[in-house]
Amino acid sequence: MSKIEYFYAGYSAFAYIGSAAFINIAADAGREIDHRPIDLRAVVAAMGPTQFGKRSPAHMDYYFGREIERWAEQRSIPIMDGTPTYHSNDITLSNCMLIAGLVQGLNIDKLSHEMLRAHWVDDYDLDNRTDLIKIGQAVDLDAEALLETAVTPEVQEIYAQNTKEAIERSVFGSPTYFVDGDMFYGQDRLELVARALKTPYQGAWPK
Repeated sequence: MSKIEYFYAGYSAFAYIGSAAFINIAADAGREIDHRPIDLRAVVAAMGPTQFGKRSPAHMDYYFGREIERWAEQRSIPIMDGTPTYHSNDITLSNCMLIAGLVQGLNIDKLSHEMLRAHWVDDYDLDNRTDLIKIGQAVDLDAEALLETAVTPEVQEIYAQNTKEAIERSVFGSPTYFVDGDMFYGQDRLELVARALKTPYQGAWPK
C-alpha cells in the first residue's frame, strides 16, 4: 500500500494545525507518511501567488490571523497569539533536520509534529541549534546527530529535489497531501484526505 506524500515546511502554521489530525488519519488508514519537507518560500515564489511580504494587511490578518485562530479552535489545539518572533528566519536547517531523520531511517512523525508545535506554541527559533536540539530531545531523538546529518550534501540535495518536485507537481503551499497521486492542498482538506483513503474520488489529478 502506498504512502501518503506530505509536502510541507517545518515552520508552517497550517501544517501545525493539521499535524495531529493528519497523523491520526494516516494511522487509521494503515498508511505511512512520506515526509517531503520543502523550501516553502521558493515554492510560493515559483508558483505565482503574491509573496507573503507583499500581501495586503487585510489579507494577512484574515488568512494568517483569523483563519489560524478559528482552525486551532476547531482542531482543539493550542497556538500562540500572533506570529512567532523568529518566523522570518531561515528555514533550511529545520527542514533538513527532518530530512536527516529520514536519512537515518527514523520515523519522524513525532519530530515533525513537535517542531511545528514548538514554533507555534513555545515561540522556538527554528534557525537556532539550541532550540532544535530541545525539539529533538523532546521526542527522545539524538538531535546533535540529526543536525550533523542535516548539513551534509546528501540531505541538501534531497531538500532541493523535494522543492523542485513540489514546483513541478503544482504544489501551491504547505501542507499539501497526495493520496495515490490525487492532490489535496491545505489542512482544511483533511476530511477529504480521510475519505480518499477509504474511497478514492472519481476523476484524476492532474487534469
